[in-house]
Amino acid sequence: MSDPVLSVRGLSVEFTTRDGVVRAAQDVTFDVSAGRTLAILGESGSGKSVTAQTVMNLIESPPGRVSAGEILFEGRDLLTMDPVERRAVSAEGIAMVFQDSLSALNPVYTVGGQIAELLRVRRKMSRRAAWDRAVELMGRVRIPAPAERAKDYPHQFSGGMRQRIMIALAIALEPKVLIADEPTTALDVTVQAQIMDLLVQLQQETGMALILITHDLGVVAEVADEVAVMYAGRVVERGTIFELFERTAHPYTRGLLRSMPRPDRDDDSLWAIPGAPPNLLDLGPGCAFRGRCDAAIDICATERPDPRPLGEGTARVSACHRREEVLSGRA
Repeated sequence: MSDPVLSVRGLSVEFTTRDGVVRAAQDVTFDVSAGRTLAILGESGSGKSVTAQTVMNLIESPPGRVSAGEILFEGRDLLTMDPVERRAVSAEGIAMVFQDSLSALNPVYTVGGQIAELLRVRRKMSRRAAWDRAVELMGRVRIPAPAERAKDYPHQFSGGMRQRIMIALAIALEPKVLIADEPTTALDVTVQAQIMDLLVQLQQETGMALILITHDLGVVAEVADEVAVMYAGRVVERGTIFELFERTAHPYTRGLLRSMPRPDRDDDSLWAIPGAPPNLLDLGPGCAFRGRCDAAIDICATERPDPRPLGEGTARVSACHRREEVLSGRA
């Protein structure tokens, strides 16, 4: 495998609130290489979007701040760059497709105008050349009659078409890393499949690295190469898609897989992980998942497990005191 184009190392992000400090991301570590897809998986509040927004330099400070870690893009730490340099590097090298396309697009400008403005500012194109390129990009993301639709406003598009506009904006500067933050949320199943097919096709054409943030295990199974599972702000398991689905090494991941609807089940019941996610203001000692875990033991209440490899020379990681037992099915 080629060297990672983006490496996140020990990233910790916290927010100061009236009630205390929220540790939204803690010691997050992962890599993604060119042409590969990393899925960041977890329920709401697990730290997925905060991690992505930190990579994109979108965390407001205050109240948010990076308390530890590195974000290495092609070997350079974005966190140590001066603001002007980081904006130039991250804007052209890393792009993001946001979850809510209607909020992300400016409602008072045409979609073609918004794409063309990006090209004029970043690529110094003329108005005519930028407009023509905007139309070309809209056609590339399969928007019918792009020359006409470029003159329309965001509210004149369906949710799926707006998401395609967001993708056109994201790929306009030919980034090396594309972060898609739950790009299929609120879309029907058919449109979801179309959007994911489009992202995969664009990745194959450009060789860009793709980070997919989602809670949809079905999407993950279809497109991901590696998976990082997050819970309470931490990566609790990391491995290839085959490893994750075939032999899980963390009880939380096992619970997520068990909660998937399956056509081969005899009954219509849907299993759910008991309990609720912990309060990030006060995680306390021990494992954050222990109150919901069916494999918890005494040490889980007093000592927080660190993410550790499952054997020498492997990238497979699990943050569980009983990782080997979970992996073997004995826990």
